[in-house]
Formats: sequence, C-alpha cells, structure tokens
Amino acid sequence: MNSRLNLLAPEVRDNPHPYLAELRRSAPIVQVDPGGIWAVTRYDDAQYVLKSTQLFSSEALRMAMDPDWLGRPNPIAESIIFLDPPKHGRLRTLISRAFTPATLTQLEPRIRAVAEGLADRMMEERKVDFVDGFAMPIPATVISWFLGLDPSLRRHFKRWSNDIAAIGGALPGDTELMEQCRRTVEEMEQYLQGVLADRRKTLGDDMVSDLIRVRVDGESLTDRELMGFLFLLLVSGLETTANLLSQSARMFAMYPELLPRLRENRALIPRFIEETLRVEPTAVATLRTCTQDVTVAGVNLPQGSMVLVSLASAARDEKHFPDADRFILEREGTPSLSFGHGSHFCLGSMLARLEARVALEELVSRVDRLELRTERIEWTPSLTVRGPQSLPVELYPV
Repeated sequence: MNSRLNLLAPEVRDNPHPYLAELRRSAPIVQVDPGGIWAVTRYDDAQYVLKSTQLFSSEALRMAMDPDWLGRPNPIAESIIFLDPPKHGRLRTLISRAFTPATLTQLEPRIRAVAEGLADRMMEERKVDFVDGFAMPIPATVISWFLGLDPSLRRHFKRWSNDIAAIGGALPGDTELMEQCRRTVEEMEQYLQGVLADRRKTLGDDMVSDLIRVRVDGESLTDRELMGFLFLLLVSGLETTANLLSQSARMFAMYPELLPRLRENRALIPRFIEETLRVEPTAVATLRTCTQDVTVAGVNLPQGSMVLVSLASAARDEKHFPDADRFILEREGTPSLSFGHGSHFCLGSMLARLEARVALEELVSRVDRLELRTERIEWTPSLTVRGPQSLPVELYPV
C-alpha cells in the first residue's frame, strides 16, 4: 500500500476484508489510521498479543472509549474489559455467575417464545428491517430479563448500543455524532442510576441486585464499578447477538442454498453460526497498549504504543483457514478469535450462541428465501465492532 490505511474510511468500513488481506500479505504489523495505531493482522500474532497480558494492557480501549470530547467520564471505561489481571479476574468471576449452563438452559424456552413471535410477525409483513424486526429485539428482551429492566425501554436499547459503540470511532469534526454520543451517555447514566437506587431500596432476583449484594475481597462494588458493569452488560449484550443475527441474514442472502440446508438439518445451525462468526465477526478488533518495548514478528513496538488486534483479519488468515474468503459450512480446524482469546474471552459467548441458535431454528423453519432490499449497508461507525445499522430484507415463506 502506498499510503497508510485508514480503518474508518468509508470504503474500508463498507468492506474491510480486501484491505486487511493486503496487510496480511505485505505488512502484517503496521501503523494505520486513525492515530497511527499498530495493526496486528495475522492469527498467530493476534493470539500472542491477546494472551500476553503482561506485555499488552487492556487500558488502550479505555482511552479510546473515554475521549476528552465526551465532556464526562464514560462509565463503560470502568468496566472489566479495560482491566488487567489480577483485578480483572476477581471482577470477571462476578459476571460469570450469570452465565452458567443451568441458567442458559432455563432461558431457552423463553428465548424461543420471543423468536417465534418475532418470526411470525416478520412473515406477515414480508418486507422488513431485519435489525429492528428480529436481530435487536431478541437480545434486548434477554438483557432486560437479566438486569430486571423495564421492558418498555427496549426501544431505546438499539440507539444506546450504537452510540456507545460509536464513541471509539468518532472522527475529528464529526460534531453531530459527538453530541449524540454525549446525550446518550448522560441519558443511560441517569436511567441506570435510578435502577440502582430502586434496587438498593428493594433487592430483587436479577443481576443488578446480585451486583449490589456481592463483595470482592470483603468490599462492595463502588458506584463507578456498578455503573461500568451495567453499561457493559447492556451494550455488549445487545451488540454481540444483534450483529451475529444480522450477519446471518446477510449470509442467507449471499448463499441462498444455506437456508434449505439448515431447514432440512437443523443440527447444522451451530456450524453455520461459527462460520458466520469467522467470516463476519461481531467484534472486528480489540485494542491493547504495550507495557514495555516489545518485538512481535520482527517488528519493534515501543512502550506505550497502541495496538489494534484485528480479529476480522485473523479470522481470514490463509495459514489457518484455507480458502478463507469463502463461507464453508463444513469448515473444521482452527477456532476463530471472534469472541477473543485468553483472560478476556467473551463471557457472554455461550449466551450469544444460544440466542442465535434458537432464533435461527425458528427463522429457517419459516423462510425459504431471503433477499436484501438495499445495495449499500450503513455500518456501525466503530473501530471495534461492525454490524448493520439497518438491514432491509424481503422474506419468502416456505
């Protein structure tokens, strides 16, 4: 490449894969824009960075999500994804209690009932926005159950999630987006402060109450830690599943033979989910900071350098994934890094897979063909996540 790649350029955001493939071939660890961060694009190097927590700190993402222009601390910057061991491990244990196999088993029939209703409604309308009609309402409902939130607020969740995700990708001069993000942080904080105040008066059977009850090393969580947890759970609980389901719909449009195959053999749906996560991961990158001078694949990274681990690029590394740009339902072998690796492996991955499996089982039983009704998709303006803002489709019944 003759000039430094800008990961937020419109053409790259629309389709990053050819640009990332060129980096893997010619400059697998190289500075890119915005900000001259170091992009790590090959699978082995990405895995090394993610597991080497003493060399690569998670503090980098905190800086990206808490910019000066926000004008107030961003609570999500206080969450565990921006912490390093050992504190990260102690707090991670708290959330992990909500994602036990027993809890997920109990959730399955409730998720199925929601998916059935949404799928039936879409089939009645036939021409729908797949994001608003299916992909977002399912995780929004589930996260409401987890946190004991007012179900009527689900209509705000998509905007909240999109705006928080956009903070790290706001370009200089994009004053409209910055103002929108500022309003959303303030709105979320005010609402969640009210939720915490209500739970302190009357504890319930929900995760907010559990977080208030819990003690870490004999101490309760601070208000900032509680708010960081709630921001993280609300946003990540939506983005992961909503993007996975939306990308699944894109795969059905791109590969029409998949829908009938999955309908005939629903046991293939988990494989379909894993290949969708590889081809179009919901989290496309994560950020780290070098804690000292370090050399990776022959490239010297100075202490303090910000490193972007491209999960989307690692998932198409030809060394590990032959014919990497093709969607191959029967693909086996190396697991992708779509939910991260090491101590920061996504705690909600099992829940996201469960939601997606149940939702797709209901979808494929009703839909014979799915066609996109747009030539250009508007993507989430973020360095770290990528999903359609909307996805107009037409559904053809079985």
